[in-house]
Amino acid sequence: MKKKKLPIGIQTFSTIRDPKENYVYVDKTDIAFNLIDNGSYYFLSRPRRFGKSLFLDTLSEIFKGSKQLFEGLAIYDKWDWNQSYPVINISFAVGEFFSRETIKDRISTILEHNCINLLIDNDKCKNSQLGTYFENMIRDAFQKPNQKVVILIDEYDKPILDNIHKEDKQPSTDAREILRNFYSAIKASDAYIKFVFLTGVSKFSKLNLFSGLNNLNDITIDTDYSTITGYTHDDIINEFSEYTHNVDLEEVRCWYNGYNYFGEPIYNPFDILLFFSKNAVFSNYWWETGNPSFLIEILKKSNYNLPELENIIVSKETLSAFDIEHIDVVALLWQTGYLTFDKEINIFGRITYKMKIPNREIQISLNALFLDYLTNINGQKAQIQNNVAISLLELKFDVFKQNIHSLFASISYTGYVNNNIGIYEGYYVSVVFAFLSSIGLDIVLEDHTNKGRIDMTIKTPDTIFILEFKVDVPEETAIQQIKTKKYYEKYLFENKTIYLLGMHFSSTEKNIVGFDWEIFK
Repeated sequence: MKKKKLPIGIQTFSTIRDPKENYVYVDKTDIAFNLIDNGSYYFLSRPRRFGKSLFLDTLSEIFKGSKQLFEGLAIYDKWDWNQSYPVINISFAVGEFFSRETIKDRISTILEHNCINLLIDNDKCKNSQLGTYFENMIRDAFQKPNQKVVILIDEYDKPILDNIHKEDKQPSTDAREILRNFYSAIKASDAYIKFVFLTGVSKFSKLNLFSGLNNLNDITIDTDYSTITGYTHDDIINEFSEYTHNVDLEEVRCWYNGYNYFGEPIYNPFDILLFFSKNAVFSNYWWETGNPSFLIEILKKSNYNLPELENIIVSKETLSAFDIEHIDVVALLWQTGYLTFDKEINIFGRITYKMKIPNREIQISLNALFLDYLTNINGQKAQIQNNVAISLLELKFDVFKQNIHSLFASISYTGYVNNNIGIYEGYYVSVVFAFLSSIGLDIVLEDHTNKGRIDMTIKTPDTIFILEFKVDVPEETAIQQIKTKKYYEKYLFENKTIYLLGMHFSSTEKNIVGFDWEIFK
């Protein structure tokens, strides 16, 4: 029997459900039914290419009463297919929005297409004020069949995000004002509305973008809807069984799982589809479709080192107060998919979140990006990475030291590093961490023990490396600290060979000047 096809890039529910096409489909209709059954106004934030558009199109077909598309799915016996509703579909997913004119033109085109689809007189609805135009269309869509209207908005924030990283804030401010006026029609048309669902990447303040729309239920981190997009591990096993023969699913989990919305961990769906389509070859599929260079500019301005992002703690308010005038780095990295939740912390009723990098794809890619910016080893990077990996596996510590020296020698101390950062131990840890992580090594930073905190632990199948970093102190200080505080005791039960590595740096030379190692016996 022929394998089911992988729906790469397909966001149209009717195409995926067409029996002649024979696509894999992971059923999300039980979640869709629960949404509709329990409320009317919803907002969802998820990273790009995470299945938002397909879910919206699924909702659209449900409300249109397209019964034949849902046979065999969870919603089939629950929904009244004799009832249908006028559906307004608005998507900013396509195109770039770099001026007031392009935004307004796109909105006008979207509204005009909806008028045609709903058999509404566009000339009657049309108005130079986009909010009024939208409001007229909602009213007329209701009046024609005398049935309340469904509004589905995809990538609601893209006109702002296309401009938000510019030094000049005027374009993003203009975009926000246009959208605020446009979305105000929803509140004004409440009497005519059955259901509203907005999706996007960012989570802008309701006050600044949805003034008056206080009944918008944000389900972004609602446990009941944690799997609304993306794939669970059971989905991989059950729906992709034709593709998982001889595939190391634990390795797949390490590479592409890890997104946490306080329910079951989620796989990046774009990665999974590309992974299986490329004969199960591991690669940074999702990362390569984006343009993450803006991350370096953000990290530069915020003075964050990459290791700090592994354990950073943020408040609930920080993640909810994102806006043009206040771009919080951690909130942005979370919303765009480069960070995810590790756990929720509740202290006397105050909620904070510990964040983490979700998986190996992001870990490797983010650190490689950091290295590319920081160093001049692009042409030699693969060779140096191979040398370091081999030197650790073969326990050739002199080669390891030489390559770490080459790494720091390649750094240009201008811009980001043209300050006193070179005197801080954390800087050297950050660079070494970025380099070793870009190789794909299993690394634990700030590894806590009952007697202190290990700067860095590297794990291989047979070996544990415990690293301590020191700046401008006598040699052997680092390795002596490991022994004095008995950091190695934490790993004795693993029955692996343990190596103690002391790395000494000079803030004057801005490089490694001393390296000691011992095998624990």
